Amino acid sequence: MNNYSVENMALSHLDDIMEIEALCYGKHHWSRESFASELNNQCARYITAVGENNKCVGYMGVWRIFDEAHVTNLAVHPNFQGRGIAHLLILSSLDMCYKDKIKYVTLEVRKSNERALKVYEGFGFKSLGLRKKYYQDNGEDAIIMWTENIFSDKYKEIYEKNKQFLSGKIGINE
Repeated sequence: MNNYSVENMALSHLDDIMEIEALCYGKHHWSRESFASELNNQCARYITAVGENNKCVGYMGVWRIFDEAHVTNLAVHPNFQGRGIAHLLILSSLDMCYKDKIKYVTLEVRKSNERALKVYEGFGFKSLGLRKKYYQDNGEDAIIMWTENIFSDKYKEIYEKNKQFLSGKIGINE
């Protein structure tokens, strides 16, 4: 079993982040400058999943706006997908939301990204609309997804279920 820790993203992670970006998104990905700028954005929080040799294997960004959090991006290195790293990142972001009294989480996801849709649906995200031709590289639509109030008993059950799934999937370094 591999062990992963979650850290706040730092400039020292950007080489690994840029590798993941290129592998996951091809030539239509965020620039190094965009990530560096986000690290100074007071509304943003970016985290990384770090594995062996202090290598970043995934990351997630969230903008916090009043009582809402907007997921800006989430990616896991292709060699590490299917190991629960996306779950680890989402749970860590939800922990931040609970701490900061953020009630709702929203995101956009490619209509064709069935794997991501399945993960998000497992975290209680529901489709509430479409952004037509949202993605510039191919004009694909984005599905707009929202959680219900994460402080509700129903959502806390979803959170706990995912936490239990994760504890059986990977090791976590506290």
